[in-house]
Amino acid sequence: MDSVRSPDWPAAAVGGPGANSAAARYGASAAPPPATGPAVPPPPPYRPPGVGAPAVTRRSATRAPVPVKILIAGGFGVGKTTTVGSISEIAPLTTEAEMTSAGIGVDDPGADSAKTTTTVAMDFGCVTIDRSLKLYLFGTPGQARFGFMWDDLARGALGALVVVDSARLDDCYPAVDFFERAGLPFAVGVNAFDGRLALDLPSIRWALAIGEHVPLVQFDARDRLSVRDALLVVLDRALDRATRDRGA
Repeated sequence: MDSVRSPDWPAAAVGGPGANSAAARYGASAAPPPATGPAVPPPPPYRPPGVGAPAVTRRSATRAPVPVKILIAGGFGVGKTTTVGSISEIAPLTTEAEMTSAGIGVDDPGADSAKTTTTVAMDFGCVTIDRSLKLYLFGTPGQARFGFMWDDLARGALGALVVVDSARLDDCYPAVDFFERAGLPFAVGVNAFDGRLALDLPSIRWALAIGEHVPLVQFDARDRLSVRDALLVVLDRALDRATRDRGA
């Protein structure tokens, strides 16, 4: 059998790894250095004659609706939680707790009320008015012992709806006084329990001692459209105030 002879490899180049290149060992010319000038853009893709560039469609960005904070305030047991829940497009956040014997003589919902729970912090819901406007509703607790929360809840609000029970007007005086002192635009909504009012609207305006510039409306806290109309009155009042302040 003939022996296989290895090829005669050239001796290792002197000078270390830098000299041990293909050009040094075999005498081949080194590759030209890369060009350092500006890069040449690639040619455009081929298109048959008469065919233009494809149209680029851009999706118009949809603007999020402007958030507006509205308070739903009033005395104890006047229908604030019902107001928020009847119009909210999401499941409303409530902080209802069972009324116990400890509240007898403190929390008085009225002789004819079947109320068994009470709000101990706040209610929250939201409703989209149109593509440009979304209302965020914050219901306040009605008991005087939770009055310290009102300042925090009112921060950043554009307006308020003061819910009133015509049979218990005394319960809403603190709410009216609060918003008058705070300078926050508000409207008074008289909740028509069972579709009836104990007093007519002019008598209620006189009893509350509110001026003609404060809207006074009758609504049903259980009816979504009725609550919507009351909130639009609040919104109109708040926007009117904002427009006058901007022009001043």
